[in-house]
Amino acid sequence: MISRLTRLARKRAGLTQRELSERTGVPQPAIARLESGRASPRAATVEKLLAACGFRLTIEPRRGEGVDRTAIRELLDLTPDARARLAAEEANRVSTALSRSRRGTRS
Repeated sequence: MISRLTRLARKRAGLTQRELSERTGVPQPAIARLESGRASPRAATVEKLLAACGFRLTIEPRRGEGVDRTAIRELLDLTPDARARLAAEEANRVSTALSRSRRGTRS
């Protein structure tokens, strides 16, 4: 993935490996190894190469990663009428809990 990313950035910038090497100080053979997937560069090296090509490396969380979708699937398996009843029951439970918390009681 990094190999394709760096090669794409370099080509879009219209640079040869040698020109990228001259801009960054990263030896041309190292760039060739990286682009061929034979090397695993440090993040700082990738950032330097991409910056020289006019790109920036950003890391962002992926939406939905780590989300347990079990409850969502169970709700979607219900009929719309059953979901509405369930929502009304839950609203009543929340309302009751809020009333009790305002009075300082439990259960």
